[in-house]
Amino acid sequence: MINKMMKSLIDQEPVPVLLCDTECNVLYANPAAVKEYRRDLTGKNIKDCHNENSNAKIQRVIDWFAESEENNKFFLYHNPKSNQDVYMVALRDDDKTLIGFYEKHAERTLDSGARPVLY
Repeated sequence: MINKMMKSLIDQEPVPVLLCDTECNVLYANPAAVKEYRRDLTGKNIKDCHNENSNAKIQRVIDWFAESEENNKFFLYHNPKSNQDVYMVALRDDDKTLIGFYEKHAERTLDSGARPVLY
């Protein structure tokens, strides 16, 4: 479903990323997501992991994405335990039709700047 370059890009994320179709089926879970959720959700439906109230909210976001090609990113919540914000981000094809979304965690912790000197 996803090519090697896109898989590599998603796998490099140190935070969980779930790629989903518009029916909430998980097409791919990166290694950080597998670690976070303690299982690989690829092939599962995220609605099976949430309660009815959460599923209704997820569906409202998907509907909002479908309303306009400009509706592309939605903040879900902040997880204080991991100090991460969680978003749903629309995925669109070439003609801007909604084809899915991804759930993305974003770290709030500042980068320490620790890296090798390359120059």
